[in-house]
Amino acid sequence: MQRKERYKAFIEYFSENQPQAETELHYETPFQLLIAVILSAQCTDKRVNIVTPALFEAFPSPEHLASSHFDEVLPYIKSISFMNNKTKHLIGMAKLLVENFDSQVPENVDDLQTLPGVGRKTANVIASVIYNQPAMAVDTHVFRVSKRLGLVNMNAKTPLEVEKVLIKNIPSEYVHLAHHWLILHGRYVCVARRPKCEECKITHFCRYFEKTNS
Repeated sequence: MQRKERYKAFIEYFSENQPQAETELHYETPFQLLIAVILSAQCTDKRVNIVTPALFEAFPSPEHLASSHFDEVLPYIKSISFMNNKTKHLIGMAKLLVENFDSQVPENVDDLQTLPGVGRKTANVIASVIYNQPAMAVDTHVFRVSKRLGLVNMNAKTPLEVEKVLIKNIPSEYVHLAHHWLILHGRYVCVARRPKCEECKITHFCRYFEKTNS
């Protein structure tokens, strides 16, 4: 199967079977999602969702978080990986939101990346989820699944390489959904060590399945 056909099959299947795919992080405002995504780096969404309710209540706005101290914030995220760095990032992020962006989460990916703790992946998540921009955040799930399915060459070595190929081949109106399709499929079916091919509904266009069952 050619790559173009795989993309067509990918979009057709998920747009029919998972048309409302969305992040599993819990949030009510752009500011809350930004906090949650920063915390989710190398940490599960489930763990993040456990700690954020109390954190959001204690620091409901950029101003509240910006005026806080390290020792005030740390106890709320002590069960999160890299808690010390993330505490510093959260406070620094809030300060820059207040100082440079009138306490509003910016839409622009470049502006977002000026905030502490916000790399390209996090910026793309915010641009995609909050502002419905055709931005593709490439985490470990997207990186793995897109290559296994045959949407991206197996020799792609960086998230940016994968991002560029996906953006080029997925129609812009589906990009923000495709991000979640790939993540959720990787989280629950196409898992890292032993993909659940026996449960998978898209083996008919999966390059990995073709190779391992030929």
